[in-house]
Amino acid sequence: MIEVPIVGTTLPHEAVGVYGGGRILMKPALEGSGVAAGGAVRAVMELAGIDDVTSKRLGSNTAVNVVRATFEGLKSMRNAEEVAALRGVSVDHLAE
Repeated sequence: MIEVPIVGTTLPHEAVGVYGGGRILMKPALEGSGVAAGGAVRAVMELAGIDDVTSKRLGSNTAVNVVRATFEGLKSMRNAEEVAALRGVSVDHLAE
């Protein structure tokens, strides 16, 4: 089980997940645009509670590698509070 940061109904930032030969590019999408992802990625995004996202599969199309690459990408996500704490600044300072 992993915790996925969500901003509204989408991802907080762009990410690339890599596992074996599979690579997944995940990008935040505007509210109401839906899940623009194929097969295995769509299932993972819906289970994670992400309603709006755009993704592109790069490399291997093996379902297992795609799912694992999606998980790796989601695990690399950080929200603003985590980034601010790592940098030792306030969240307001990040928006500047």
